[in-house]
Amino acid sequence: MALSNNIVLRPRFKYDIPTNNDILLNAFEKLKTSQSKFVVSRIDDHVFIKFKKKDQHFWSPQLHLEINIEEKDKSVIHGLFGPTPTVWTLFMFLHFVVAGLFTGFSIWTYTNYTLKSNYSIQFFLALLMILVWFILYFAGRIGRSKGMPEMHQLNNFMNEVLNPYR
Repeated sequence: MALSNNIVLRPRFKYDIPTNNDILLNAFEKLKTSQSKFVVSRIDDHVFIKFKKKDQHFWSPQLHLEINIEEKDKSVIHGLFGPTPTVWTLFMFLHFVVAGLFTGFSIWTYTNYTLKSNYSIQFFLALLMILVWFILYFAGRIGRSKGMPEMHQLNNFMNEVLNPYR
């Protein structure tokens, strides 16, 4: 799987594998104790692969796999690389705050404009929110590029587990 450099901050992929999903899920389940580089956890048809706490930094990604049965001996793996849920929640919260402030400042600007009042401060603050949104976006892109080598490690680990079943 090639990890492209397009606009997507959380790359996704999908594989069809000619093996029952229980076999694949059990293969990941066995790795919880037999290897020490990654933390592998499984909840139902979901497998989460991340780095150990001591090897993580703020931008460390994790790999979320959903392994679904498609037919009797065929599975579909949906994968998602992304930051830890805490980092993702923080970024989404900040985006919503900036969007809310932009909307509020824009309404305030329009209100002062229609009342023929001075609206330069409100207009500047609305433009500032656009700038903050771009800063957040590029911070996410920088974080993704810092986590790219780890994404490749997670991808290689997943492929090592899945290769015997392809």
